[in-house]
Amino acid sequence: MTTEATPPSTSASPTARQVWTRARGIALALVVLLAGAIAIAVIRSDARHGELDPRSADPNGSRAVAELLTDRGVDTRVVTTLDEAATAAGPDTTLLVAVPDLLTRSQQSRLHNAFADAGGRTVLVASGSASVERLAPGVTADPATSLDSTLSPDCDLPAAQRAGTADTGGVRYTTTHLDADKCYPSERLATLLRIPAPTGDGDTVVLGAPDILLNDRLDEQGNASLALQLLGSRPHLVWYLPSLSDASATGADDERSFFDLLPSGWLWGTLQLFFAAALAALWRARRLGPLVPEKLPVAIRASETAEGRARLYRKADARDRAANALRSTTRTRLAPLAGVPVTQAHTPEALLPALSAHLHGDGQDLHALLFGPPPSDDAALIALADRLDALEREVRRP
Repeated sequence: MTTEATPPSTSASPTARQVWTRARGIALALVVLLAGAIAIAVIRSDARHGELDPRSADPNGSRAVAELLTDRGVDTRVVTTLDEAATAAGPDTTLLVAVPDLLTRSQQSRLHNAFADAGGRTVLVASGSASVERLAPGVTADPATSLDSTLSPDCDLPAAQRAGTADTGGVRYTTTHLDADKCYPSERLATLLRIPAPTGDGDTVVLGAPDILLNDRLDEQGNASLALQLLGSRPHLVWYLPSLSDASATGADDERSFFDLLPSGWLWGTLQLFFAAALAALWRARRLGPLVPEKLPVAIRASETAEGRARLYRKADARDRAANALRSTTRTRLAPLAGVPVTQAHTPEALLPALSAHLHGDGQDLHALLFGPPPSDDAALIALADRLDALEREVRRP
């Protein structure tokens, strides 16, 4: 009997089409997620365009308060660089820092030194722990923000008493300055501080939230009154909008690590996600203990089991496993017929000579048939099964 050897195959490795079929659901979900993130970013960027900008009429802009200050004789000048803000220091000037946390460490130190002894007023809007300790030494931002937005003054500061309730709820502060005015407390921590300068008439105002300056919140509560009093105490107002493109932001002392750029609370949030994933894995786990054998409720025919396993092999394109199963079973049945112990049925040196002597055939052909490489396609697998059946019939023939 003669047979032809089939070329080697790597059918166990998934093809590009199989990989795409299995991964297309995940890829589609990632595309949808990315598209949603881009859409949200675009929407939020439009909604927050011009935030705290005295030239912007958007809801989050501050054009309304700037125009009211102009009517009262206060001229407003917008600056976007540290050099412009520092050179504006003077006893007749109020400096408003819109987003202090955008400033680097060296910028914060330079800005504080420029206005420390200038005799003017510095207003820090929603300054967090990243900036308030340098811009206003002796002041610390509490990690927990205020739960309420509208608060009562509860202090002796004349501007706060005249304004009454206002939307200052945001960052809460503590201070070591005994002469500081602590206003609009939330759970005993102030959301507005006024810290007098050690000498002269200058002071620093730390405001916990920007709401009293926003166009859409200016007419609520006492926001307008408080904003005009805080920003209109001097004839000149310098509105500093820090920019990431400011050349003064680059420096050896301002290098931040990746973790410095992450918002506060990221570690706790990551731990929560880890525990949630672990709980989800436990919930979805199929086996929470050792395997327990069970009796089948019904008897399954051997042919149905064979067909089911064949379908699984075909679905996975596992022609190599199917061919191994066919060859192994054939060798197990042929060994006793050729006088070879079953324990040596899968050893070519013991099985092939006995079969060759029994059939008077070519041992090399038998080796390719019983121990050869896996078939390259389904047609070759079917041909292999037919040849194994023919071999077994020939051996059984008297």
